[in-house]
Amino acid sequence: MSNAIQNQYMPNYASPPGETLQEVLEERGMSQAELAERTGRPKKTINEIINGKAAITPETALQLERVLGIPASFWNNREQHYREALARAYCK
Repeated sequence: MSNAIQNQYMPNYASPPGETLQEVLEERGMSQAELAERTGRPKKTINEIINGKAAITPETALQLERVLGIPASFWNNREQHYREALARAYCK
């Protein structure tokens, strides 16, 4: 293993991107239902994302960007890092 990999911080937990989304909604005083309406996504899907049961797809990331003004790349990266952390936790 190279030193670069050995010296990287890799936490032993994974925080779903939905937690971040919930924080943003709370900061803006926006409900899940309002976000669902504004993005055109079903309320169930928004709730599942927030609860870590559904992934943020690239299409959903673009919709979040349009509604929240937070770049789709942020949401895509957040999802990718979460899924990678889950894989690391389960592939030991």
